[in-house]
Amino acid sequence: MPAIYLIPCFLADDAVETIPSYVLRAIKDCSVIFAENERTARRFLKSLDKSIVIDQYEWFAIHKAEEEQVNNFKKKIKEDKNIAIISEAGCPGIADPGQVLIAVAQEMNCKIKPLVGPNSILLALMASGMNGQQFEFTGYLPIDAGARIKKIKELEAASAKQNSTKIFIETPYRNNQLLESILQHCQGNTKLCLGINITAKDERIITLTVSNWKQRKPDLNKLPVVFLLYAGN
Repeated sequence: MPAIYLIPCFLADDAVETIPSYVLRAIKDCSVIFAENERTARRFLKSLDKSIVIDQYEWFAIHKAEEEQVNNFKKKIKEDKNIAIISEAGCPGIADPGQVLIAVAQEMNCKIKPLVGPNSILLALMASGMNGQQFEFTGYLPIDAGARIKKIKELEAASAKQNSTKIFIETPYRNNQLLESILQHCQGNTKLCLGINITAKDERIITLTVSNWKQRKPDLNKLPVVFLLYAGN
């Protein structure tokens, strides 16, 4: 059976150093690439090694025609070709559509090789000072304002009951609305960590109480942000 390499991508364009050298060796061992975004994946490969011949690979976009791409994926496995799966940012399979293909690879008993690289969820948790023994990543919160507020209150209550850190994300242009909902509807002593532009030169990972954030509310519009909420002891 061929190898399926899960290729980590940098979180910030100026953070090439966050990708270990063995990732490049793995890419060169592949002949097929399934990418969340082909354009940015091509740019990513060139940033790792300008000598890479991008068009020597067979390219498939994960998001397009999912059933068709699953069939293409199965076909390439049967052709005994090593395959790279590349996320838009961070690690494939973590808050990422690549998990659909990885599940197929598991069903087909392939050798799956997850490679070390930056993950904004874990990096934010590491730097937050919050509970790293018990935590939950809940993905995106509801878009509807009422449903979003309800979910935030549920997460705060669950954090207090379970003594766990709740981690979530939002589309960058809705960050400010999410922050406002948290500040307006969470208890003042609940802790909120904002992981902003993680691994970039202007990275900020700051934990304050909700009351303190109200005094220094940042503008998060169009910035990549990880939110961590902790109402435990």
